[in-house]
This record gives sequence, structure tokens and C-alpha cells, in this order.
Amino acid sequence: MSGWKTTLFVAIQALLAAIFLSRAPFMMATTPASSSKPWADGPCPLVTTPQYATKKTDIFTLGATHMAHIHNAILRGYNSIWHQAIHVTHEDKVDFIGYAQAWFKFVKSHHDDEEIELFPKVQEVVGTKGIWDETHKEHESFLAGLAAFNDYLANLGEPYDFSGTELRRIMSTFQEPFNQHFHSEISTIASFADLPSAPKPGSPEAENASVIFKAWGKKTVTKAGTADVVPFFLLNLDVTYEEGMWANWPPMPGFVRWGLVNIAGAYHWGWWKFASCDSKGQPRELYALQFPENK
Repeated sequence: MSGWKTTLFVAIQALLAAIFLSRAPFMMATTPASSSKPWADGPCPLVTTPQYATKKTDIFTLGATHMAHIHNAILRGYNSIWHQAIHVTHEDKVDFIGYAQAWFKFVKSHHDDEEIELFPKVQEVVGTKGIWDETHKEHESFLAGLAAFNDYLANLGEPYDFSGTELRRIMSTFQEPFNQHFHSEISTIASFADLPSAPKPGSPEAENASVIFKAWGKKTVTKAGTADVVPFFLLNLDVTYEEGMWANWPPMPGFVRWGLVNIAGAYHWGWWKFASCDSKGQPRELYALQFPENK
């Protein structure tokens, strides 16, 4: 390649990289969350992690704690959608719909992955049938409302037909059972440690259970979508939660986390202004609530 062609090629690549990174979440101006405005810790309250509450370290307390982090990201997502829906400007409706649909995809994939993979494996390790019976019922209690949420967003005539009031109405139809389940499943998992058939600490069965929880936790979010669900998840993780105990959760090299947030996140860059946390995991003011006149 001649000198001028090489120079042109490098210049174009540099320009494309600059444009791409200009859309990364770390470039977004944010305002720290304030106690004077609603944030993503309500109306659905966040889950207290069992490890923080009890200081136990058995495999089921750890597994329940890891699940609680995923649930809290989902709950912050729900809350951020609830609070901002009625404040979204006409110009931001396309991005807000994308953000809300990423939340739905996250929840649906999480539910399906539990039912198909996690629950059967854990039941086999625990050795007691029926340990998920109540959890199955809880899932059924909100699935119809969740489907209605997605149907509304997916079947709009055009994005500008979106109504935050209507979306909130739909969300209110499943909010209570949804919230109840996302809390009770954590206590259910933690309680498995007390079952007579539970693996004994240090046993091969206990190690197998630990491997199941760790392997499932690593892949359940990434398999749902690298460019949408993964950034949604990471941008709704609060590093200050529970006195900053989970600032480095999930465990991964810093550059990997940065890439998942800012490179993968740059693809749907407009969606993430509605997230509850900034690219460093710090709680920030919900974007649409900066414009209360748009209610």
C-alpha cells in the first residue's frame, strides 16, 4: 500500500474510533444522585444480600448473594423505567423504548435460564424434590404482565406514539408479584443450606454446587446480549451499595469491564443515559427527571 493510502487508511480508522468512543458511556455528562429526587431504589426496594446481612460464607449464601446482585440490577432497571417513563421527551422516545426493551430482554432471558438450566441442576445437587415449587408459582404470577410490557413497546405504530402513562399502567399490573419474587427467591436459595440433604461444607457435592452457581452467574448475563443486556446490567450496578462491599463485583479485570461498558455500550449509546449509574458504577440522577416540566 502506497504511503498516502496508508495514511488515509489510518486517518479513517482513527476518525471512526474517535466517533465510536465519543458515544461511549464514560463520555456522558452525569449528575450524582440526590436524595431530593426519586432514584432507582424504589418503588421496588432493593434486595439486601444474604452475605451482607448474615456474614455467612456457605455455598448457598454466596449463591444467593450473587443472585441478589443480578436481581438488584433488574430492580434498578425497573425503577429507572418507572420514574422516567412519564418525563421522556418526544425526541428521546426512541432511545427510551430501546432501554426499556433491553430491560425486558434481560428479565426474560434471566427467567428462562433459571428454569431451563439453574433450577434443575441445583435440585439435583441438593437432592430434594420440590425445592423450587413456590418459585415456579412466583414466576407465573408476573409473566403475563411482563409479556404485556413488551407487547406494548414492540407494537407501537411508531415510537412517538409511546405513552409513559400507559407503560406505567402496564407495569403496575405486575409490580407487586414481580417485586415479591425478586426478593423471595434470594431467601429461598439461602435457605437450602439448612436442608438435611444439602451438601456438607468441604464435600465434593458442595464444590459441585459452587461450580454450578459460579458458571451460571458468569454466562447468564453475557449470553443474553453483549451490546444490550451486558451494558444494561453493568450500568445498573451500584458500586456504593451496602457500604461499597461489592465495588469489585462481578470479579473481572478492570479493562474488561471498561470495554463491556464503553465499547459494547457504544453501539446503543443513546439508551444508556436512562441508566441509574454512570460508567464507573456511581449512582447518578435519573436523566429524564432533570426535566420535570416534561411530565
